Amino acid sequence: MPEGPRWLYLHGFASGPDSAKGVALASHYAKAGVQLERLNLRVPSLERLRLSAMLETVRGAIGGERDRAVVFGSSLGGLAACRVAEQDARVCALVLLAPAFRLGEQLRRRLGDAGWHRWEAEGWLETDDFAEKRRTRVDFGFIRDAAEVDARSGGWPDVRVPTLLVHGRRDDTCDVESSRAWARGRSHVRLVEVDDGHELVDSLPRIAEEADAFLAPFLAHR
Repeated sequence: MPEGPRWLYLHGFASGPDSAKGVALASHYAKAGVQLERLNLRVPSLERLRLSAMLETVRGAIGGERDRAVVFGSSLGGLAACRVAEQDARVCALVLLAPAFRLGEQLRRRLGDAGWHRWEAEGWLETDDFAEKRRTRVDFGFIRDAAEVDARSGGWPDVRVPTLLVHGRRDDTCDVESSRAWARGRSHVRLVEVDDGHELVDSLPRIAEEADAFLAPFLAHR
């Protein structure tokens, strides 16, 4: 059994384990003797992406039934982190970066009704693959699968573990209002708003500072 919990990083939609935030945070925690494992959540592939498959990948990465995990999640990875945490007692803390709460609503707002119906009718959405720096397509089955996952708890994840949530006020991908609504009334959630957009790259020093303080009990045992 490893010393202390495993530390996992979950990337966002059309991203990958070598994302700028994931690499930067892994480097930051390596200096403290912590391995932040950056998972590959392009499962089974980006074109056939499924949130349910992402959740299975995360659960598998935590390890055995006596293992524990501190989970970082960015955007879609933040939603996945929450969905695992609400069902799996092995997750002991979360750090969420602009999480994609109410995913279907967020995507429909961005695409507009016409774009949304076109995706549903044609079956494929043209999008950028940020990890491989190319254009690709994601099938509408991604939305159907995510809707099934979201429906299990009324759309909002029912997370009970200590959670740090960092969200940019200028985020035009995942509206900060969704994080405000989710954090409201949850005493175990610390919401930190920053003057940044969705990528939060300019806020990495602040994220590391806030996460260090928030995760101090776990770092003390390393």
